[in-house]
Amino acid sequence: MKLKEKEFEATLQDLKSLAAQMGAKVRFERGDFKGGYCLLKTDKIIVINKLANFQRKVKTLAAALNELGIDEMYLTPKLREVIEEMDDGQ
Repeated sequence: MKLKEKEFEATLQDLKSLAAQMGAKVRFERGDFKGGYCLLKTDKIIVINKLANFQRKVKTLAAALNELGIDEMYLTPKLREVIEEMDDGQ
């Protein structure tokens, strides 16, 4: 599935909502990094480079959610496909 440029922003919002449902905090920070998932004490945190384009942000968040484990979560088929494709593209 190919996303159109304007769909990346909406998809990013959907992924952020999914992260919140999974108990993970999503933070957008500046720096020289791509981003990803980490565990800080007991907090699940996904850090995304604030300066990246929407496609990179979606890829980073999709990979982090996949790492957290989405297998048992209900996702719309479109969102599941986006996560699987974006994570494969890393």
